[in-house]
Amino acid sequence: MAKEKLIQTSHACKEVLIKKNNHPEEVIKEILAEETPVAIVYNGVSHVVMMVSPCDLEDFARGFSITEGIIESLSEIYSIEVIKKDNGIEINVEISTEKFTCLKEIRRNLTGRTGCGLCGAESLDQVLKIPENKKNESKFSINSILKALKNFSGQQKIQKKTGATHACALFDSKGDIIILKEDVGRHNALDKLIGASFNSKFLKDSFVITSSRASYEMVQKLAYLNLKLLVAISAPTALALRLADQLEITLIGFARNNRYNCYTHSKQLIG
Repeated sequence: MAKEKLIQTSHACKEVLIKKNNHPEEVIKEILAEETPVAIVYNGVSHVVMMVSPCDLEDFARGFSITEGIIESLSEIYSIEVIKKDNGIEINVEISTEKFTCLKEIRRNLTGRTGCGLCGAESLDQVLKIPENKKNESKFSINSILKALKNFSGQQKIQKKTGATHACALFDSKGDIIILKEDVGRHNALDKLIGASFNSKFLKDSFVITSSRASYEMVQKLAYLNLKLLVAISAPTALALRLADQLEITLIGFARNNRYNCYTHSKQLIG
């Protein structure tokens, strides 16, 4: 029997056979989440390798390019090609000559891991890239937030199968889901959501729910969509709170079972 390849690139999940300690003679099926090395290559030059769920990779490339400041508009991406290899996946992204010239001036050697945060930053100045604070006078219905939370977990197909992935979802003002993306990494899931949403016709009173904690990077990434509400299932960090306050973003944490804590700009919430 041929040995199975270490790296799998075609599916986000993998079915395996296991034994449980309380039934040692019984073999049962279990589904695991895949994590695959994904290299993003700009104009033929490899830029970054991340551990990613091998799905929605074009959205991931778009979102990563936007939130890393490599491009400002999707029109600056000319093509995206996903190439599966024995040792991982390459996403070849062709960007404008102007943006590629800017990219070459930034020296980076970045290798990401699941849930990775500051990998690749060479100086303190590169860490806090604060997007422009665009005015958005949105108000958010508490009932819509609670409705969205109630429906959020049921839409996480990979998480329901594996118990090993994060999700980020975009909801409209009524609390109805617009787009949901999943990944082994919470930042990857948000990049996928941003990549899928950036040219979508959603209103500015839409909001995002994340299954993870709210790190400063989650707040930072949300600002690229010019949205003003981030709802996290777990806690925010103190830096995320300060950044949300500065960007006039309403930050909610510990959102579960019809309860939540509002940390910033609670006046944007209405009954």
